Amino acid sequence: QVQLVESGGDLVQPGGSLRLSCVAPGRTFRGVAVGWFRQSPGKEREFVACIPRTGGRASYRDSVQGRFTISTDDAKKTVFLHMNSLKSEDTAVYYCAYDQRIITSSLRNPDHWDYWGQGTQVTVSS
Repeated sequence: QVQLVESGGDLVQPGGSLRLSCVAPGRTFRGVAVGWFRQSPGKEREFVACIPRTGGRASYRDSVQGRFTISTDDAKKTVFLHMNSLKSEDTAVYYCAYDQRIITSSLRNPDHWDYWGQGTQVTVSS
């Protein structure tokens, strides 16, 4: 079992920034896929960003491209989501995900990920 603990969610004004963190104690990020998803009330969980198992280039949903950045710090066992120029439509509970076997074509499908954190609330409002 992989434990994932998110933090960093907060209330922020439109145009502001936040950094979300997801710690995976005792786990490496080498050779595994890590991702961030989000879910708003009444909506399905949606893909935000991920880094594939191969360690290749990160990918993002179109609406956050250029504003969000996913990164990892293997020494700290942490994956980050840096969010800039936040908009009201970014309001959601954000979840990190971890998978040791997922293939590239499945990365954007939340049903294919094995491990999830508990979520952290991000609210963008004036």
